[in-house]
Amino acid sequence: IGQDNIARTLRNSILRGQLSHAYLFCGPRGVGKTSTARLFAKTINCSNPGEDMKPCGECESCLSFQEGRSYCIHELDAASNNGVEDIKALMEKVQIPPQTGRYSVFIIDEVHMLSQAAFNAFLKTLEEPPAHAIFILATTEKHKILPTILSRCQTYDFNRISIPDIVRNLTMIASREGVNIDQESLHVIARKADGAMRDALTIFDQTVAFCGSDIRYEDVVRNLNELDYEYSFRLVDAFLAGNYAETFLIFDDILSKGFNALHFLDALSSHLRDLLVSRTGGLETLLDLPDSLKERYRQQALNCSVKFIYDALGVTTQAEAQYRSSTNQRLLIEFSLMKLCFLNKAPEAERQAAPAPVAAATPAP
Repeated sequence: IGQDNIARTLRNSILRGQLSHAYLFCGPRGVGKTSTARLFAKTINCSNPGEDMKPCGECESCLSFQEGRSYCIHELDAASNNGVEDIKALMEKVQIPPQTGRYSVFIIDEVHMLSQAAFNAFLKTLEEPPAHAIFILATTEKHKILPTILSRCQTYDFNRISIPDIVRNLTMIASREGVNIDQESLHVIARKADGAMRDALTIFDQTVAFCGSDIRYEDVVRNLNELDYEYSFRLVDAFLAGNYAETFLIFDDILSKGFNALHFLDALSSHLRDLLVSRTGGLETLLDLPDSLKERYRQQALNCSVKFIYDALGVTTQAEAQYRSSTNQRLLIEFSLMKLCFLNKAPEAERQAAPAPVAAATPAP
């Protein structure tokens, strides 16, 4: 999911019969490195692959893979098997040809956890492996792998999965599982996952356990302890009206629900950024929001000048920078909220007309 270039490259290498003896899959957690390795191993051993190189799921190799009894695919967790003895045991398996299928595939997860001695023991076999052996190394920390290992592998860098891709996959899963969930809730889950599909699925499972098969946006926000978009809309309306008392009450309501004040500042800055993007034509692709919210952002953005949003972002980013060192953090944020309210509307003392100057007394003759 979301790794189209890598999938296309691997598919073409299978079609042309140009398989490498070693691959390195690197990238952040939860983006599909180990899943891709398993699918790749299943595909190259399938006897009757279908169109677009999809495994048939019916041959002996596919059936043994699905039932967990395949002797062609070996997985090693380098985090818990990182010694020389573990690598030597793996090297003995490498010499055994596959019983079914054409290749013996060795998937080594978290390969950066191998010790220096284990890397050196692995190096010779990686340099001159048997013709039937293919190694797939997966890691989240590419910089910890020896350059001599890197130079012998085809390297594929996995990216974080985009919010639309996560939402699309969760929508498909929800329809299969009979779960009724709206797009706003799915966007909250996708944003919380931070580009990791595994995290998104975990959060989705947690939400279903909390809400059941009928999921509402309010329940998702409460369960995940996320700030509702509604607070940010109300705050910006109060800023435009110069009503600092209303902003104090909203901020107090947010704190009473257990939210971190720094998290509040971050959400407000993100809201102002989205307003700026909504107001500027041609930047619609930069908005990771459901369609129902995009129109609401556009309507509020029309009431804000670019200068107001620019000045407001200056206030919020300055407050975030000063938050850690401040001794009275609540006062710092409340003072920042007052500043935001006075960007459009000057304080009462400044708006009052200055008193007429008193005429100087005429000196006596």
